[in-house]
Amino acid sequence: MLDELSKIVGKENASNTREDLLRYSSDLSLLPSGLANAVVWPGSTEEVAKVVTYCNEKNIPVVPVSSRVHVHGNTIPKQGGVVIDLLRMNKIFEIDLSNRLVRFEAGVTWKQLTEALKEKGMRPIMPLLPRPDRSVLTDTLEREVPTNIVYDYGEPTQSLEIVWANGTVFRSGSASVNNFPESHSRGANPSGPGLDFYRFMQGAQGTMGIVTWMSMKIESIPRIDKILFAPIDDLSLAMDFLYRILPRRIGQECLLLNNVDLAGIVADKVEDFDTLCAKLPPWTLVLTISGLLRRPEEKIAYEEKFLADVLKNEFSNILLSDKLPGFPGMNKKLLPMLRTPWPADVKYWKNRLRGGCQDIFFITKPDKAPDFIKVVEEVAAKHGYPLADIGKYIQPIEHNRACHMEFNFFYDPENEQEKTMIAKLNREASVALMNAGGFFSRPYGEIAPIVFNRAGNYTIALKRVKKVFDPTNIMNPGNLCF
Repeated sequence: MLDELSKIVGKENASNTREDLLRYSSDLSLLPSGLANAVVWPGSTEEVAKVVTYCNEKNIPVVPVSSRVHVHGNTIPKQGGVVIDLLRMNKIFEIDLSNRLVRFEAGVTWKQLTEALKEKGMRPIMPLLPRPDRSVLTDTLEREVPTNIVYDYGEPTQSLEIVWANGTVFRSGSASVNNFPESHSRGANPSGPGLDFYRFMQGAQGTMGIVTWMSMKIESIPRIDKILFAPIDDLSLAMDFLYRILPRRIGQECLLLNNVDLAGIVADKVEDFDTLCAKLPPWTLVLTISGLLRRPEEKIAYEEKFLADVLKNEFSNILLSDKLPGFPGMNKKLLPMLRTPWPADVKYWKNRLRGGCQDIFFITKPDKAPDFIKVVEEVAAKHGYPLADIGKYIQPIEHNRACHMEFNFFYDPENEQEKTMIAKLNREASVALMNAGGFFSRPYGEIAPIVFNRAGNYTIALKRVKKVFDPTNIMNPGNLCF
């Protein structure tokens, strides 16, 4: 098998040494490890297609990988096979300023893309502090929620190039037209002509095909920015305030962080965490208002006046200003962080505190957030996890139509007893949240079977689709409901 793969990608880009295979056998999740039989590093879509064709003919499982670090267990080989790492495919094909899109390969990282766009006066639509070496394509397909709440950016994915399980290369959306990429369409329409395959690939975890490049929406760097903070004691009051302002298209980035997560993000040193955490308010609302290219001063003035009127007449208990009381310089520090990935030379914020972090995240209605906090705290107390150590993050979606709600449990990965406790807590809390109405739109690991068992009709339909696109079940078997 290694000889055949070497003929496709080159001898230096195929391996079955134990050292190489071990690098792909586990990740930062709590899931058990698994060993592949070989790993390849293709350099083009053509090579990916040939490797997949060979594996399909020989009924060999394929595990696609594009990031340097993984956290959810969906790239751990469950049934052996060949890991296809798209690390070498890291070209940025074009930055189209007129259509506000960028087209890039699967191996392009957040650090690489952010720096390239900045040179053109543009920025990506990104989630909260992505890891610098994470694949932009992977995070976008996995529907990592952007901090920018503007509806137009809610789904930044546009056209895709996909290698199906039989080795066929397919382009979706307006990238499927003749003469692409020289055509007028530029791949800017994700759902036409034809079907909107971009949603078909979102959240598929490599079980349907391998996306080799994508086009993604981008936006200009604002000419004027103001970042505003509000210390929050009453979460329900904060949600009422967001219901009032966000549907009026006020703001760009908007998020809520509790004192644990905010301290973990802004602490200069780990030693500063406890002191900072104790001084911060229970929650901090972060809101940016921005003026882009057209009449930026007027845009800022309009939003400031609207906010001032709402605060004065309806929410006098909320103190929203460009300073967080007791924390001078927070505005200058946090705003650049919201527009760039986490620094490559600093340990990732979720791993700074204890070394490991287990996240529970789901979608819900914003006004339900306080109820879900009670659910999680009850389960955490049962397992002996300190309530004061739970990180909490609420991300409004599409002008507060819904919200991404996330709980972070920090632990020592070298402590087996602690890891066992966190695994039990994760499972029990997730089930309790589902029972309370939480929508787990991105189920990973042992949570996935629970979700699919509860969604019988959806699971049946998904399995039928899988048989059409991957009848031999070689694409990342063991994930989702396959």
